[in-house]
Formats: sequence, structure tokens, C-alpha cells
Amino acid sequence: MFASLKNAAFSIFTPQFVSTRMFDNYLMSQQSDDEPDFVPLFSLEEDDEKAGEVFPDTVPLLPLKNTVLFPGIVTPITVGRDKSIRAVQRAYEGDRYIGVLSQKDLKIESPSARDLYRVGTVARILKLLKMPDGSTTAILQGRKRFHLDDLMHDDPYMVGQISTLEYDAPKNKLEFRAMISSVRDAARQIIELSPQIPSEAVVMLKNINNDNFLLNFIASNLGIPVNHKQEILEINNLKDKASAILQHMDSELQLLELKDQIESKVRVDIEKQQRDYYLNQQLKTIQEELGNNPQEEEIDALVRRAKKKKWPKPVEEAFNREVNKMRRVNPQIAEYAIGVSYLETLLELPWQEYTKDQFDLKKVQQVLDRDHYGLTKVKDRIMEHLAVLKLKGDMKAPILCLVGPPGVGKTSLGASIARALKRKYVRMSLGGLHDEAEIRGHRKTYIGALPGRIVQSLKKAKAGNPVFILDEIDKVGKDFRGDPSSALLEVLDPEQNTSFYDNYLELEFDLSKVLFIATANTLSTIQPALLDRMEIIEIAGYSQEEKVEIARRHLVPSERKGHGLKPGQVKINEKTLVKIVQSYTAESGVRNLAREIGSVMRSVAKKVAMEEAYEVTVKPEDLPKILGPTKFDSEVYKEKQSPGVAIGLAWTSVGGEILFIEVSLNKGTGRLQLTGNLGDVMKESATTALSYIRAHAEQLGIDNEAFEKNDIHIHIPEGAIPKDGPSAGVTMLSSITSAFTRKPLKPFLAMTGEITLRGKVLPVGGIKEKILAAKRAGIKEVILCKDNKKHVEEIEQEYIKGLSFHYVDRMVEVLEIAIGLEKPAKANGNGEAKTKRVRAEA
Repeated sequence: MFASLKNAAFSIFTPQFVSTRMFDNYLMSQQSDDEPDFVPLFSLEEDDEKAGEVFPDTVPLLPLKNTVLFPGIVTPITVGRDKSIRAVQRAYEGDRYIGVLSQKDLKIESPSARDLYRVGTVARILKLLKMPDGSTTAILQGRKRFHLDDLMHDDPYMVGQISTLEYDAPKNKLEFRAMISSVRDAARQIIELSPQIPSEAVVMLKNINNDNFLLNFIASNLGIPVNHKQEILEINNLKDKASAILQHMDSELQLLELKDQIESKVRVDIEKQQRDYYLNQQLKTIQEELGNNPQEEEIDALVRRAKKKKWPKPVEEAFNREVNKMRRVNPQIAEYAIGVSYLETLLELPWQEYTKDQFDLKKVQQVLDRDHYGLTKVKDRIMEHLAVLKLKGDMKAPILCLVGPPGVGKTSLGASIARALKRKYVRMSLGGLHDEAEIRGHRKTYIGALPGRIVQSLKKAKAGNPVFILDEIDKVGKDFRGDPSSALLEVLDPEQNTSFYDNYLELEFDLSKVLFIATANTLSTIQPALLDRMEIIEIAGYSQEEKVEIARRHLVPSERKGHGLKPGQVKINEKTLVKIVQSYTAESGVRNLAREIGSVMRSVAKKVAMEEAYEVTVKPEDLPKILGPTKFDSEVYKEKQSPGVAIGLAWTSVGGEILFIEVSLNKGTGRLQLTGNLGDVMKESATTALSYIRAHAEQLGIDNEAFEKNDIHIHIPEGAIPKDGPSAGVTMLSSITSAFTRKPLKPFLAMTGEITLRGKVLPVGGIKEKILAAKRAGIKEVILCKDNKKHVEEIEQEYIKGLSFHYVDRMVEVLEIAIGLEKPAKANGNGEAKTKRVRAEA
């Protein structure tokens, strides 16, 4: 809007009509097809529509494509269409009056009457010019509005019958004057906010004294579509016309104010940057004159540090290349800080820097045994690696993965191994890690980019061969940011980690000397490809004897020291530790045991601090006062159970557990109901057990009608805990058979094993954890598949003393041991019936 004012202002300074001589010398850029390419010029006469001026009833018509001519406005029009040229020439030769109408659609090349608006402006042709390129330019001045009553003919040019239109004078002149004043103010603000419009335009507006002409002039210069300008032209009431123009001006003013705010903010920011740059350049010049250059000094310091490094040739070349780049970069831009940070990272990394291993294997064994009780497999594997390393002098480090329940010492074992080998120790927790860039790093082109946590940890360790613990590798996440476990494939592959590529470094780093030890609670959530790259060492839960020994050697001294007590102030004997293990903890690890011992220490510390009398030795009978009532009671497993109740053994990620399976028979139609938050596999085990019992009902002494007359409800307590797996098959079998035969199972008996429809018992996993759970619960007999015997033999015999094992191959053997079922034999010659136990031939 008002864009044309920047050129219009220069021609109007005095209240005189613009002379035609001005147009003779006017520089014009032409457009074809009657498109005006000149700014509208105008007269500053007091009356733009001369009183008494007579207009003809019929005039030649000139269609305009993309503009509207208002009364009083002078504008040049480049005429290009043949009909339009003939119409202009005819009018110029006559009375010089021509009717100017705007097209509804500017794309139409040969408009008819229906393609034109009905209201236009009678114009006077001030000058007709022949341009050097052969086109014709007409200088038109709008005189009065008219209405096209009829199109008389359109060949060879359009001629129309017209009737002139008058404006309705405003009724409330005071209100109209106020509106005109608002229009002038808005125009002045627009001129001030538009840098393209010269300030002389304000003087020009002040010289316009005719209100009607002022409205026409502003409407002509509004940057709005043709149809909106036509609407303003057709308004007869001057007040309504002023209101419509003011509305468009307000919209333009708001846009200009917003634009001005944005430009001011940008201008301030640029000025500040220029000011900072100028001051920094001055400071740099002053420092150079004084012989000081902080940038050069900083880079020279990095170069001096680099000379002391023994690093691979590609790293040295990358460092020198980056240094040369930094010397040319302005220190005020962000790229300089990124480059310096990159150089410092290269210098701080341990390129080919290794600590010397401890090869006194006996001392290493002593350190490992002193720090951790048990864990024989892990210790043996570390000792084997050191033995080969000692003999060969160089060997790729193994990738170990310690799998076991929480609290068994997987993580702390890493620190112990580092201490034994005299290596640096690094721990990286992978639990909840979702972003692949955490492993590989971000590209240094990003602001705030950092190397991956692998490289950062090595930078912190300052050695290229630390013991690196990848904690909780089974809890690595995966989302839209990438799969960190896939990034770990390169880290944990001995064939690839010699050239680990970090995105930030953009260089290869040798990880082959790093002793990676991963820890996990379960293998089920680890990516198979990642699992294949690691050497799995399973760590089972501790037995009662192991826990007591760990408490005696490590937990009691550690908690005593942690609570500020001296050895002579508190003693916990072995019986007390056994009682704490049996009655206050039920776990595979020793974390809860440490907490309970800590509670005992706090109780003693309170008495010492308050100078109260107390017994130095804590006895088993003192525990209820200190720790409260017992939390776990093994008597519930020892008592005789009612028919339909069996005790199973289950494996969980936190160790072995005891599992009750209860079966109830109710009158019904033989429907099977399963409750207790069971998984699909466990439900299938129940269905398999029931199918087997139905198929062998006669051999088991069960009436077939009992299956049709009773509904079977199988429930496993602790329904809030999800349960699944096939190992409860033999327990399901025993409990259902017990319910139908109304014979209770043998007390002190637990079992585990998978079953089939053929009557076979299959082996299951987690045997050590399950056996230790049975031992903790006071179970005396355990039924297992015969293929699991080898797993039982791996457990030290002193830990399972008092347990007897029944190894079975067929399901009927389970029933024989658990329920003691007998089947009737054929009657002998005396009519007496003999009985014998159910054997595997069933």
C-alpha cells in the first residue's frame, strides 16, 4: 500500500495542475495489454470534478486489466489491444472523453460487456504518446464516475451509453470531518513506517484540501485487489467510502508496525554483533601491538602438549589438520570453540597408553577371594585369561557377561577384578539407555556435541585397557533415536573393536585391550546378535551357608564400620546370622541381609550413643525386639497339605521361589478355570496335565464321570505377580490328581519339571536357584527330571545337605512318589486281590 507515493511525491509541491509538458519528458516503462506502469499523478485543485462540466451520453470504452481509475487521478496507460487503441484514438480526435472500466477477470483478452464492472470513471485524455517501441501510451485523468447503461456496439471498438453518478453528501459533517482526520493520520503513520516512501509525501498530503479527492487518491494507492478498489469506487456515500478506506489502512498499518518491530529487533542484533566484532578486532590489534595473542597462545599450548603424545599417524594428521584450520578461524565464532574442544578431547584420550597388568597370579587370586566369597566360575575365567596373557604377552581381552539375580555381587566383582589386575576401573550404566548417540557420540558439527560414553569413560580412566563394566545390559531400550544395543555390537566384538568409530572423533579407537564385563539379570531381553558376542557366565543365588559366610566376612565388618562402631562394641554370632537369613530374608543375593544387619548395628549404635547398658553379643532371641516379627516362616511348607495342594519350584530374575498350586473341585459340567495371573505356557501345562489324567483315569483310580460332574478350578496364590513357564507341569499334574483321588501330597515335598501328553517329564532350567529356594524353605524332598541331575551335581554338596532328590522320567513316577498311588492287580486263584505301585509302564 502507498508504494506509488515514493514517485508521486516528487511531482506535486504546488497547488497547480500537472502540466502536459511533464509527461513529454516522463520516463515510462511500458506494459502491454492496458496495464498501468506509472504511478498515479493528480491535480491539487480544490475541486477534482469541475462544476458544470458536461459529459457526453455515449463514449468509447477502455477496459483496464488490473487497476481502477478514480476521479481526479492522472495515470499513464500503455494501450496494447487493437480495440483499445482504436477507442483511444477516436476519443483523442474528438472531445477526448473516454469511459474507463475495470475487467472482472484480467485473464480475458477480449472482454465483452458481462466481463466488465458496470461502474467506471469518465476520463479525459491529456496526452497520447507514441513510444519508441511502437506502443501507445495515453495519459488519462479521471473526471467523474459513471454507470454503463448499455453497450451500443463493440466493433471496431466498444461504445457505451452512460449516466454520470453523484456522491451523497454526509449528513453529519462533524463526524465526516473526524473520519477524514483519521484517514490523514493513518496515511501519515504509513508514510513514516514505510522506508520506501520519501518524507516529502507528508507535505503533499497536507496540500490536498479536497476531502473527496483525498479519498480517491488514497484509494487509488491502496495495495489491495482490484475487486476491493472497485467496491470503494461504487460507494455513493462519502462517509461509507471514508470508513471502507480507513479499514484497509488500519490493516496495512498493523502489518507495517509488526514489520517495523521485527526489523528493529534484527537491526539491534546486527548492530550488537557488529559492535562486538569491532571491539574484538580492536582488542586483537592492541594485543598484537603488545606482543600478546591469546588465540595463538592457546593453540601453541595444544601443539606443545601434542608433541608429548604417542598416537597413531591418522590421529596426528587429523590433529595437525584441525590446528591449521583453527589458526584461520575467527575466535569469536562458535566454530572456533568447537574446534578447540575437539583438539582437547584428542589430547586427553589415552591413545596407545596402557597400565601394566599384575601378573602375580597368586596375589590376584588372593584379592579376588578376599573381596568376594564364592563366584568360582568368574574367578577361574579371569585367572585363565591372565595366565594366557602372561605366557603369550598379548591377547585380545574376553567379553564376559555375568548373568544372575540382583545382589549377588556382579557389579562389585568388576571393581575387585580391576583392583586385582591393577587396572583402571570404569562403570557405565546402560539401564534405560535409548539413544544410539550415547554409545557412538554426536557429530562435532552440532552445538554442544560430545563423544560417546565409551570414549568419555576411557578419557576419564586415562588408560586404554581398563576393566569396563557395562552394567544392566539387559535393560537397554530402543526407540526412534536408534538402537543402542546394535551400536554395542561393534564395541563387544573382538574382531571389530580394534577400530571402534566414534562420530565425534571421526577416528578409529582401539578397544581390544579393554576388559569388558557386562552384567544382566536375564538373557531374554538381550539382542541375540549381541548375546552371541559375549561369553556367558551364570551366577546363581547364594545358599544359606554362603550368605552366613559372606555376612561374617564382609557385611558385618562393613556395616559395623559404617555405623561408627568398634569391633569390641558389637558381635553377631553364627546362630544369629542363620536366624536373620532364615526368618528375615528370602532372596538370592545379600542386599536385604545387609539391610537387616544394618538395622542391628543402628540399634546397638543408639545404645552406645545414649550410654545404655546392653549385651555386646546379639543373640537370636534378641532379633524380634530389633527387627520385629519374623517375615518368613518355613513351617507353612512343612505342614501336611490338604488334597489338591502341591508345592512347585519357580525361577525368577531375582532367584528361586516357592510356588503353591491349589486345585478345587466343584459340582458342574467339567469346565476348567485358571486364576492367579497365569501366562499362556502355564495355562497349556494345566490343560496338558488334565488331558493326561483323563486319558489315564482308570489306571489312576479315578471315575470318568467325575470329570463331567465337576468343575476344576486351579489357582496359584499371589495373583498380582505374573507367572509363566512350563516348569509347573508336574506340580499341576500332582495337584489335580490329588484333588480327584482326595489324597494329600507328601509333606516337605516340592517338584519342578515340564510334562507331555505321552507321559514324559522333561528337564527345565534354573535348577540351582530352585534347589536353593527349596533349601531355604525347609523342603526335604525334591522331584526333578533325570536330565536335571547333572545340574544338581554342580551345586556344592554342603549347600544341599538334608535334601533328597527323586529323578524321574515318566509322569506316573511323579504320582507314585508324591501321592503314593497304587493300582489294583488281577485277582489270584484264591480270589484275593494284590496291589502294587504304579510303574512307568502306564
